[in-house]
Amino acid sequence: MSPKEIRYTPRNLKDMLIEMKDTSELMVDLAYSAMIYDNVDIAEEVVRLEDKMDTLYYHMKISALLSTRRVEEAAEMSGVLQVAQASEGIADAAGDIAKIVLMEMGIPMELKLALREAAETIIRATVHPDSKIAGHALGDVEMDTETGMWVIAIRRQNDWIYNPDHETKIRADDVLFARGHDEGVPLFVELVANEKYIAKEVKHEKVLHDLEKAVDIIVDMKDMAEMSVGLAYSALLFDNEDIAEEVKAIEYKMDCMKHELQHWVLETAKHVSDVNQLRGLLHLANASESISDAAYAIADIVLRDIELHPIVTIAVRQSDEVITRLTVASCSPIVGKTFGQLKLETETGVYVMAVKRGDKWIYSPKKNTQIQVGDVLIARGSHTGEEALIEMCACPLGEGNK
Repeated sequence: MSPKEIRYTPRNLKDMLIEMKDTSELMVDLAYSAMIYDNVDIAEEVVRLEDKMDTLYYHMKISALLSTRRVEEAAEMSGVLQVAQASEGIADAAGDIAKIVLMEMGIPMELKLALREAAETIIRATVHPDSKIAGHALGDVEMDTETGMWVIAIRRQNDWIYNPDHETKIRADDVLFARGHDEGVPLFVELVANEKYIAKEVKHEKVLHDLEKAVDIIVDMKDMAEMSVGLAYSALLFDNEDIAEEVKAIEYKMDCMKHELQHWVLETAKHVSDVNQLRGLLHLANASESISDAAYAIADIVLRDIELHPIVTIAVRQSDEVITRLTVASCSPIVGKTFGQLKLETETGVYVMAVKRGDKWIYSPKKNTQIQVGDVLIARGSHTGEEALIEMCACPLGEGNK
């Protein structure tokens, strides 16, 4: 099949950069979920989005070249193109993870089952015309309380709505993508698609030794790959070398974990009759490490002090999913509370990627992680979620920072 011809059409650089950022981050979420849950539909969505990213990147390059006349302008635009290229690299790596499903590469089922216990699922469902949510705003439906799932994206024909807020109206035939725990999936499908969810029966034979080690490596690689992207954009937004250095450190750790997983696969191959059962793990390790490489390419702009066009920070700030940085004051009511008690994701829809405590970083803080005075929270989510988080962290009325 010959590649699709792309024709240039003028578009706003900022809008394209926002779309590339939002699309690539969504693709990473969808790709890992498709792989863990053997979901062909979601894997195919990732491939469609990969094609969209190729087109966006092409338009970005042409628009950037047309917009410069002087050396200074070209220098600033080189940083824009570096961010765009890195976003496209993230999308390509996500596409590679999705192809593990589409090409039926071997990842042992017992490993996927173990991963399902460690990760939330993403489900896709099309809004039935008779569904009670059709024609209503997300805020009126209260999807998270009704099903335990929250909508992270909506595909409306060929258009995408990333991180929809409470005012986003749901239409018949919209394709909703939601994240949550397995127990909420049947409720979500019944509510959206007006049909009973039938879970696939899973049969597998135990073939792996030392499974816990592989699960730990893959879960860490998945979490760190996703986090490195968010931190890289944070480094850009805040022009923060500390965060950029953390992205660099993650990239090095990902290299080490990739080699560790490759070694585990080679050792385990001695004990299985068909080594094709393990082929997908090598593919997954390479793709996950590629995501962190691309994130490092974004952070590298800060580390090398490349003059950056203002359009980049504006695009990151105006993205549907924003990144925010908050310092916990001594008068804040969240001091001493654990993340499990606060339920920030449920209450605000915002995910805390990392906490800086003094000179140390806590990545993907756990439910039992306690918030302390002076902690710096790096979080990502919607604009409305950011406002809710700021309000939750604010000092009570009449009190200032102590």
